Formats: sequence, structure tokens, C-alpha cells
Amino acid sequence: MKVEAVRYGNGIQASQIQDAVWVKSTYSGASGGNCVEVAALPGGGAAVRNSRDPEGPALVYTREELAAFVAGAKGGEFDHLTG
Repeated sequence: MKVEAVRYGNGIQASQIQDAVWVKSTYSGASGGNCVEVAALPGGGAAVRNSRDPEGPALVYTREELAAFVAGAKGGEFDHLTG
């Protein structure tokens, strides 16, 4: 039996992503709930949502897009956004 891959688009309600296990960074504890959560998607992508709006929209990224963002974040390319 062949199982169809589920494809999610940007702006989908986070609550509609089936079997999502949302993960929050351990660094977010001191932020007073101002953080994002991520969930792995079938096929290797990831969804990102605002932790203060768990029923709200989620942004969906491919594995390659997420890898590029994480590499940039590790390299300090976005540090100016937090200062």
C-alpha cells in the first residue's frame, strides 16, 4: 500500500498539521514566552509557529531552507536583529 506524502503550505493553521510534535528551544525560558516552536514534517521539512499563538499560522520550510537559516544564525548573520 502506497502512502501519499502530505504537503503543507505556508500560512497553514498550526493545529492542522497532523501529528506535529512542537519543540521549543531551551534558550527561550528567559524570554517570557516570546519564542518560536518548530515541528518536523514528513519528507524532511519543518514548520515554525509563534509559541504565543499555537493555533495560528505556521511557516513551512524545506530542509535546505532551514539548513541555510541555521547556518546563518550560527554564523552570526542575524545578530543585529536581537540587539
